[in-house]
Parts: sequence; C-alpha cells; structure tokens
Amino acid sequence: MNNQPRQLLETIEPQLVVEGAGVLLRRSFGPRRDNLFDPFLLFDHFAFNDPIERPPVGFPTHPHRGIETVTYMLEGNVRHRDSLGNMGVIGPGDVQWMTSGRGIMHEEMPQRGPSGIINGFQLWVNLPAARKMSQPRYQEINAESIPTLEKPGVLVRVVAGEFEGVRGPVTEIEAQPLYMDITLEPGAAFYLPVEAGHFAIAYLFEGAVYCGLDDDGRGERVDAVKMLVFDDGDSLGIQAANDERARFMLMAGAPFKEPIAPYGPFVMNTQEEIQQAFIDLRNGTFVSQK
Repeated sequence: MNNQPRQLLETIEPQLVVEGAGVLLRRSFGPRRDNLFDPFLLFDHFAFNDPIERPPVGFPTHPHRGIETVTYMLEGNVRHRDSLGNMGVIGPGDVQWMTSGRGIMHEEMPQRGPSGIINGFQLWVNLPAARKMSQPRYQEINAESIPTLEKPGVLVRVVAGEFEGVRGPVTEIEAQPLYMDITLEPGAAFYLPVEAGHFAIAYLFEGAVYCGLDDDGRGERVDAVKMLVFDDGDSLGIQAANDERARFMLMAGAPFKEPIAPYGPFVMNTQEEIQQAFIDLRNGTFVSQK
C-alpha cells in the first residue's frame, strides 16, 4: 500500500434528466464552467425501460465538437452512424469511443436485448485546447477485445489505461484516462495506485462498498446507486460489503486545468468558439475535413 490513501470526498445522487428523443437518464454530472471533474465532463447511466412496452427512443442525428464520448454497454445494444461514414452496433460489454474533434454528426439508436431492457453508460472526456479542432476519430471495441484480470473475489475489465500490467484496447485518448469495470464479491477489496494530482471517481451501480480504505481496514459505507468522488492521494481502496456483490465503473485521469465553455453538445474553451460552432453549422462547414 502507498502511504496516502484517497478518502471519499463526496457522494453524488444521480438526477433523472431527459435527453435526445425522450431518453430518461440518471446523470451524475454534466459539463460545467467550473469544471470540477476535469478531465471528465459528463457521466450518464441510461436505461430505455419505462414503460418497457414502448418502443425504445434514442439520440437522432446531432453534432459534437471539442470532446470525446465513450459508450459502454451492459445489456441491449446501440446502433451508431456518423458523418465519417462509420456504422456499427455495440452490445453487452462492447465500447464505442468517439473523438469529435472539430466536428462530427452522429446518431445513437438503442435496441432491447433478450431480457427486454437496455442498460449502459456514457462518459464525456474533455479535449485540451490544442486538440479541440483536431480530426474526428471513431473506435469500436468488441467485448472479446477488452482484457479481463481476475483475482480472488475481484474481476476487472480494463477498457482504457493500464492496471497491473494489463492495458485496455482503447488508445490515443488525449486525457490518457483509466476506465475500468470492476466487480467485487462480498467482502472482497480492490486497491489501485493512482498518481497524485489525478482526478478519480467511481460509479457504484450494484451493491454496497466501503471507501477510503487504508492499511487498518474499512472506510465509509456507500450503497448503490451513487457517484463516488475521491480526494487527492496516491492510492485508492474499495471493499465490497460482506452481504452482497458490488459493481462499479472506475475513472481516473490527469486534469487539463483549462477554462471551458460548455453549451449543449459542444465543449470549447471560450464563448467565441461556441458561437463559431453554430456559425459552422449554419454554413455547412461543421464537418469539413480541412
């Protein structure tokens, strides 16, 4: 263990919001000028299941600029199509990582799985000012390509970054984040070195955990569903409660420490750049390859 374990700074209760064509989401946080979650901008947990008899709704064609979006599926699938000509479907355990750069138009339309539900997450990661007008890029990773690390009571799927020598398949992301899906059996503990100064959060969507573990035992208990925000330090410890299995998405990354100007699907550094995005949309130059 390192000697500066991170403590739980706060828990966030996700709020219900409606986006796209009527998609009901649990949103833990969204883009804000104060940029408290730098380099992360947004985290949504979506489930198109209320009422389950209704055809699922989704996200018709819309623009993005200045960000990277990550979609990670648990159940059901999402069909993607964009202005780069990419088309594909991601299902359980698959990942879609899209770098919008200077501008991309895309749509995401869901379909229910055999269980009748759709369940997954979307994370937005910021781009630094020097890369906000870069060429758009798209990565689609199937479940079989995501490495899994198993230890007694612990199952880790590494989507991006590296953990104990296991490197995730999503690469060339400006923030160089760590993004993992972690399952803990009752009573099992997970420890992770996290570089001091990096921002670290975990979205607990199953079970209950104790956070801020140190060499002497447990920390504070938290029950799902919550976003866990940790303070600074060089290690992170989370232990599942003894009475149930826990599962969470863990994210960590170095902040860019740049001002941001968010507006809907755009996150730039100044208000003038936001205005330029709308001008480009009107002029038909938003997705120009120049």
